[in-house]
Amino acid sequence: MNAKIYHNPRCSKSRATLELLRERGVQPEVVEYLKTPPTRDELKSLLAKLGIGARDLIRKNEQAFRESGKELSAPEDELIDLMVENPILIERPIVVVGDRARIGRPPESVLDIVE
Repeated sequence: MNAKIYHNPRCSKSRATLELLRERGVQPEVVEYLKTPPTRDELKSLLAKLGIGARDLIRKNEQAFRESGKELSAPEDELIDLMVENPILIERPIVVVGDRARIGRPPESVLDIVE
């Protein structure tokens, strides 16, 4: 299985999701998205695989979002650009398998695409 996890090692949910995958025998490609942020096109692809809009992927309580002056009602492209510029705003972790993706909150929510 070719799996990928967009991971933040400082996030407990991200660590728990990665551990859960490994316990299930899945060795995903680990992308530390704060060090290697997704491009605009990659982020749009992730949103499509998740089946959600940008406002559903933004971490609304992050200081970077509050300081941006943006509202969740902002146009989709503006919210995507904001996440590209500030990857800390991307909800985590995201697990991708093929054309499907899940946010690991709770970690078990990724199991349906890896089992």
